[in-house]
Amino acid sequence: MTLKVLTPERTAFEGEVEAVFLPGSAGAFEVLPDHAPIITTLEEGNVVWRIGGEESSLPVKRGALILKDNVLTVCVQEG
Repeated sequence: MTLKVLTPERTAFEGEVEAVFLPGSAGAFEVLPDHAPIITTLEEGNVVWRIGGEESSLPVKRGALILKDNVLTVCVQEG
């Protein structure tokens, strides 16, 4: 799955990932490859992605995401 993490100032991350953990408005959730399409909002927390068993993260204040065709685009305000 391709992850794109965008802020108003920069592209914080773009690449292939194994999983993404997100602070959703209705609670934290995980997105894996081949997940059903989704559009939702994010609350304050950390966007965490895993590549080769290693995790990286970005603290965020709020944001939104869209997942379609195995491309997850996350637009956030860094926190």
